[in-house]
Amino acid sequence: MQSHTKHASLLQLVSFLIDQEEFGVDILNVQEIIRPVDITRVPNAPAFVEGVINLRGRIVPVVDLRKRFNLPTRERDKNSRIIVVELGDKIVGFMVDAVRQVLRVDASVIEPPPELAIGIDAGYITGVAKLEDRLLILLDLERILSEEEKQELRPVQERAEAHMA
Repeated sequence: MQSHTKHASLLQLVSFLIDQEEFGVDILNVQEIIRPVDITRVPNAPAFVEGVINLRGRIVPVVDLRKRFNLPTRERDKNSRIIVVELGDKIVGFMVDAVRQVLRVDASVIEPPPELAIGIDAGYITGVAKLEDRLLILLDLERILSEEEKQELRPVQERAEAHMA
């Protein structure tokens, strides 16, 4: 596996928006970023699962981060994106309001997460990057879903695959 960059103190992040807040994830975790496609709802899926998409023959569950963070839902628009990541042995899509940019952040500007996080579970947050003009909340996508929830995704995929076969 390659290092982040030539300089170990630089992190390369994908930044995205959810309800006016800007978040960042390590670009090494991101497989691709796509525009929302038809999402197929799956009966009895966990509440945070929007449904599944067919991504070049792979059935990928899509998690709505607004639902995950207990924020009000909103209509998708031209800025909405699905960030496709690999979580262990699973491919998962995360629906976000907009992807902002790819940026390099020096590790020295990252502080530990605040005691009282901004209304989302602090367990998801690895730190806060203090940029010149804004704060960037760093998320650990591995922690957004508990082990039990990751296991709940397997039957969602299986039901969807059986339905699409």
